[in-house]
Formats: sequence, structure tokens, C-alpha cells
Amino acid sequence: MTVNLHTFAQMYGHALDTLDAMLTKGAAHAESQGVSEAEMLDWRLIQDMNPLSFQVATVCNFTRNWSARAVGQAVAPDVPTTLDLEGYRAAIADAKAYLADLAPEAFADRDETPLTVSIGPMEPTLPASRWISVFATTNVYFHLSMVYAILRSRGVALGKRDMFAAGL
Repeated sequence: MTVNLHTFAQMYGHALDTLDAMLTKGAAHAESQGVSEAEMLDWRLIQDMNPLSFQVATVCNFTRNWSARAVGQAVAPDVPTTLDLEGYRAAIADAKAYLADLAPEAFADRDETPLTVSIGPMEPTLPASRWISVFATTNVYFHLSMVYAILRSRGVALGKRDMFAAGL
């Protein structure tokens, strides 16, 4: 299999499937424990870390917006961290649909395209392939892992298979 920038968009679609499946299990567990969806979305791994809602929004934002940057399209407004569960499910579906519509040709000859992105006080310029393969992908899987860890810490029955086999 040849790996190219379009491969990352496909991989991000899989990450969104995983996110959706974990949220489904998390919501079922929360309901069985008498925990509201709003309370579940505020669960944190450690009190000074960002809540589940932030982790979910960040996965949605990184998968869609870094793919958009890679192909030279406008970046969508960020998914807010204040949505309810159905709002997050809609954001996941929207990101998946966006990624599914990206044709492999949209990524053609974009690997070395320089992208300058503001990150806090910095504005580094890197090739699109470096942004996607290192920065974006690391962040997608970090925040997806935080969703997994937060839910596991609250007793949701998740295992390694849930993290890596959703949608297979």
C-alpha cells in the first residue's frame, strides 16, 4: 500500500468511527449509572485536565481542519466545547462526510506545499506532509486516547479493541 496524504484522511475517518463508538459506550454507561450526558461530557482524567467535551471537539477539529489545510481549502470554524452529545455526534458525522468527499487527487502534489500556521505565539512554516504526518496525527491520537482514558477511568467497559478496531 502506498501512503500519501489522502491516506491520513482515511485514517482520520477511522479515528472518528472510534470516537463515535467510544462515546456510544460512554453514554450507555453514564445512563446506567444515573449520570447525565452533560455530567459525562465534563468528566476529566485529572481535575486540572480538559474535560471529555474538549477531547471530542479537538479530535473533530484536527481531523477535518488539518485535512482542509493540506488540500488548500478553507478551515471550518472549530467545533465548540459546549455542545451536547447529539451535537458532538453531528460534528463527528460532519467531519466524516467532509473527509469522505476529499478525493485522492485533492492531495496530489501537496506534500511539500509550505503551510504557515499560528500556534499560540509561534507561526511555523512546514510542508503539508510534515504538519499532517507529525503534528496533526499526533494530536488526533493523543486526544482520542484521552477520550479512551477518561471513559475507562469512569468504569466504561472499553478495551484495546475499542480503541483500534472500531469500524473494521
